[in-house]
Amino acid sequence: MKKSRFTESQIVAILKEGEAGVAVAQLTRKHGISAATYYHWKSKYGGAAVSELKRLRELEAENAKLKRMYADLALENTAIKDVLSRNIWSAPDLQEPCSDERDSLRKYIRPLASQGRLVPRP
Repeated sequence: MKKSRFTESQIVAILKEGEAGVAVAQLTRKHGISAATYYHWKSKYGGAAVSELKRLRELEAENAKLKRMYADLALENTAIKDVLSRNIWSAPDLQEPCSDERDSLRKYIRPLASQGRLVPRP
């Protein structure tokens, strides 16, 4: 978003001039803005003091920070749920503890060989 040439306090001062009775055409010429800009500012900042605008800016910055924090936490939460949803007990070495490594290899290789899924190297 393009940064304004005018600070919020300057905008409020221009709007107060308009409320004091100065014509919009004269204000726009004096400050080098368009009538559309003046009315946009009036709808956005009308009736607000400079201190209120500073507080509004602080609240918007805090809101943006909280949104980023929420997005990070939601992403982390989704990742944790994804990891926890996997069935970790389906791994063969976690189903039954084996005392001997040779027995455990034979236990899992023999069924693969009998099904034809394990082919010896030539």
